[in-house]
Amino acid sequence: MTPAYGDALAEGKARAAVLWPGADWEAFGLEAAIYAPRARVAMSVLTQVLDQPLPGAGISPHAVIDPNAKIGKNAVIGAFSVIGAGAVVGPECWIGDHVSIAPGVQVGSGCTLQSGVRLQRNVTLGHGVHLHPNVVIGGDGFSFVTAEPSNVEKARETLGEGDMEIPDDPTWHRIHSLGGVTIGDDVEIGSNSCVDAGTIRPTRVGAGTKIDSLVQVGHNVIVGEYCLLCAQAGVAGSTVIGDRVVVGGKAGVADNLIVGDDVVLGGGSVVLSNVPKGRVMMGYPATKMKTHIEGYKALRRLPRILREMTKR
Repeated sequence: MTPAYGDALAEGKARAAVLWPGADWEAFGLEAAIYAPRARVAMSVLTQVLDQPLPGAGISPHAVIDPNAKIGKNAVIGAFSVIGAGAVVGPECWIGDHVSIAPGVQVGSGCTLQSGVRLQRNVTLGHGVHLHPNVVIGGDGFSFVTAEPSNVEKARETLGEGDMEIPDDPTWHRIHSLGGVTIGDDVEIGSNSCVDAGTIRPTRVGAGTKIDSLVQVGHNVIVGEYCLLCAQAGVAGSTVIGDRVVVGGKAGVADNLIVGDDVVLGGGSVVLSNVPKGRVMMGYPATKMKTHIEGYKALRRLPRILREMTKR
């Protein structure tokens, strides 16, 4: 993929390789080569060709399918999967073992639901959606309220300057999630990630978006098209993420914010305010990349500056 790996080719038994443009493939002892200006794009195609097809055919006798569910042509459904009344599974879908699809759920054509996926009520999947093991779509949002203003509300209003009091009634009352989730075409969601249901309107994930493992998308969130949400990222409730946004690993976005199109959030960033489109952000709280780097460099200089000041 890069010249740095070239010398290792002669030490192996490869007969062909993907090489960078202009490489002398014969000098590496190869019989053939593929030149790829963007080697990872070539790898995307080659790995798809070389990958093993998903196993199974037809519907397992151990699956439980309600008589009122509709199953499309050539669907594969694994053992101990449960499909509720009124659910619709499109043609050419592959559903693994131990998958549960709630009543009324809509699954588009050509979807892949791997083992342990849970689709709760009011969920709609577009075409070609790929959900990896143990993904949960449509669980209730984390939305609770107390009878009187809670200490969390007081802290936000007073910026932490007010007194934290013991409430007369500390009971947290759950606000139920009725809005469900809508997932666009060609979305992929990694293992153990969750997309919570909206309170009244659906939580939405736009077409072409890819979500890594261990990602949390909160209730009422709108994620745009062709976004990338990396591992352990979290988007809090009612936030709007624009199109083609990249959220780095362990990055977090607070609730009720707007992140514009084409924003890049570096790993570990924490966004606490709206972000204009096209901006690259880093740090906690997240600032423009250049500002963050300047601040980081200044912070690293502090020990030396303090030593010099002490000497004086």
